[in-house]
Parts: sequence; C-alpha cells; structure tokens
Amino acid sequence: MELMLEQMPIVIRSLNVGFLQTLKLFFVTLLGAVPLGLVIAFGSMSRFRPISYLTKIVVWIIRGTPLMIQLLIIYYFPGLVFGTPIWGGGESGRFLAASVSFIFNYACYFSEIYRGGIQSVPVGQEEAGLVLGMTRSQIFFKVTLLQMIKRIVPPMSNEIITLVKDTSLARIIALQEIIWAGQAFMKGSQGISGAIWPMFFTAVYYLIFSGILTVVLGRLEKKLDYFR
Repeated sequence: MELMLEQMPIVIRSLNVGFLQTLKLFFVTLLGAVPLGLVIAFGSMSRFRPISYLTKIVVWIIRGTPLMIQLLIIYYFPGLVFGTPIWGGGESGRFLAASVSFIFNYACYFSEIYRGGIQSVPVGQEEAGLVLGMTRSQIFFKVTLLQMIKRIVPPMSNEIITLVKDTSLARIIALQEIIWAGQAFMKGSQGISGAIWPMFFTAVYYLIFSGILTVVLGRLEKKLDYFR
C-alpha cells in the first residue's frame, strides 16, 4: 500500500498525459466526422446513381471491417507501397494517421444516422415548401435539418460514447493514449513494472468522461423536445 501511494503521483501524471492525447483524438474525430458524415449521406442519397452506388459501397466496406484493421492499413500501407511513411515520424505522425482513420470511420457511421434522420421527415413537407416557392436548400436548412437534429440525437449520442472507448484502439499503432500509458506500468515504465492497478485508474477516466458526455447529451435531447 505504501509503495502504491509513493507511485501514485508518477502514475497519475503519466495517465493525464495519455488522457490529453485521448481527448485530442476524440475532439478532432468529432470535428472532422460530423460534417464529413453529412457529405457522405448526401452522396448515398444522390440521384446520380454512380455516386450513390460508390458511396454506399465505401460505407459498406468501412462499416463492415474492424476499425483496428483500418488503422493498421492507413498507417502502414502507404509506407509499404511508396517506400516512405507519408504520415511522418514520431507521435505526431501516428496521431495524424489515427485521426484520418477515426474521422473516416465515424463519418461513415454518422452518414447512415443522417440519412435515416433526413428520410424520416415526411416528404409532404418538402412538397409543401416547393409549393410555397422555397428552394430545396431552403427547405433542407429551415425545415428538414431542424427536425432531423432532434431525431438523430439519441443514436448520435450512442456513437459519441462509443468513440470515447474506441480511442483506445489507437494504441495498435503505438499512439500513446491513456490505456497505452496505463499498460506501460505493467511492462515497465518510469521505474514501475508489474503494476496492474494503474489500469483500473484508466477505467475511472473513461467512466468520468463518458458520464459527463451522457449528461450533456441528455440535456441537449431535452432542449430539443419542442419538436415533439
């Protein structure tokens, strides 16, 4: 117990550094995947069939394969083909590759949620807007989008909570996120080895962050109740 208390400041400091990397990957993924998902949704609903079919095939591939495999392919494949890593070296290169993988993966999942939300709005509302002289873009932003947001909040919330935990997969390409930091003390790090208790502390970080997001997203859902 005394040894654990002595090691605690070292472990917490290391976990904080790893958690900052986890947070950075989480927010970068959201910033990129939320708008890209909408673009992909429009592609899958396009009336131009080649674009629609191509988009649906890409979404099917991304959703049908593990994110871990996508991380490995995106990080290692360009270097094996071109003979030089395109992501650069070090932690920044691994973070860039992880960000691209996560953004594209979650954008494909978000696109299906967007598509379902858009298509759930009655077609009659679009027809009524056209009769009133509104353009299709005006109908989307002033009529469809607001109703869609209300309907997609619950499934989007689930995906966002899942993203918190999925960030741990980035350690497969040696990105030093929080689980990497906790696991390092089992193998040997900063004079500490064979210690499994830091892994329990990583779970606490995830629980707290997921709890905060659950509360925030729950309040957002309540604020959108006026669409009922």
